[in-house]
Amino acid sequence: MVNLIKKPTETFVVENGKIYQEEFAEGYIIRNESIINIENANQGIVPIKSEGEKVAKGESIYRYCIDNEDKINKKIEEIDLEIQQNLDDDDTYFSTDIKLINNQIDQKLDNLYESNNIQKISQEKTDINSYLTKKIKIKSENSNNSTLKTLMDERNTYEDQLKNTSKYIQAESSGIISYRIDGLESILKSDDFSYLNEKFLEELDVQTGQIIASSSESGKIVDNFSCNIACILESDEAKNSEVGKSIKLRLQNSEEISAKIVYKSVESDEKVLLVFEISNSVVNLTKYRKTSFDVIWWSDSGLKIPNSAIKYEGNFAYVMRNRAGLKEKILVKVLRKNDKYSIVENYSYAELKEAGYDISTLSSKKSISAYDQIEN
Repeated sequence: MVNLIKKPTETFVVENGKIYQEEFAEGYIIRNESIINIENANQGIVPIKSEGEKVAKGESIYRYCIDNEDKINKKIEEIDLEIQQNLDDDDTYFSTDIKLINNQIDQKLDNLYESNNIQKISQEKTDINSYLTKKIKIKSENSNNSTLKTLMDERNTYEDQLKNTSKYIQAESSGIISYRIDGLESILKSDDFSYLNEKFLEELDVQTGQIIASSSESGKIVDNFSCNIACILESDEAKNSEVGKSIKLRLQNSEEISAKIVYKSVESDEKVLLVFEISNSVVNLTKYRKTSFDVIWWSDSGLKIPNSAIKYEGNFAYVMRNRAGLKEKILVKVLRKNDKYSIVENYSYAELKEAGYDISTLSSKKSISAYDQIEN
């Protein structure tokens, strides 16, 4: 009685669940990426393709600013204000194009309300302005108002000046466009990982989770099909891992993705360097150079119970089941376990007999199932 008061018996409920063997890691993202025309970085650029947008080889992705671009843009803004003052607010009699644009604007506004990311907010505002410009053009071209037509002709003249005197840059390969430049594009290469080691990675001096700033002077094409993550790990699973093995990674957004070990290097008795290859969430990771994640070495599902509830009788594991106060010893087969939990299943008579258990001591074979209560 005194022992029970000092340490009361804990009761656990058996559940169908999943257990993991995982390891926290911080990794450096290595991409197949190429900066375009970095030698012209003294000029500002005007994006034609948005951050993360897919582009084909030879497609125009951005243009360089011209000398009097600010003045021309200011004139276009003034004309837009005049056009808006002369436009009717009624959209009901216009084509389905206007309705589609209105829906796109509404969607972008919803995204603005839900976001607290400055970069994303800036991009959404740019897209909204683009949609508004399209809407103005459609309504002006279909209007009988001569003032609107004159204003639109003037606006088109200024736009032609920007288009015809600008230098356009085309994609040298297919992929996604990114304007996030950190200077490591030519340092972290994916064709050969033998240059990687712990000291090299530390000297990059990159902060985990830091968002790469957008450049106003250049862009790059990034392979959107796959990228690599290099990290230093210390677990036994990492030390015993093999190149070619498939595992899972859990990213910061809790998404679990498939990965494959493509390179391994022993740093010391305690540490190994591993490089994973992934083909999911590649676009989402373009904003980072270093990120944190969990390496899921294995996972298993089934009847999940705490390790503390498992007792042993020789080589056989068992739990104490409590059903309405009736306590019974139930033999269980431990399939897999991590530091806290095990996945178990019931033995059959044949399995017990084959394993050498004296089944004559069993009056009947008991089993556990989900929602049973077991004691610590």
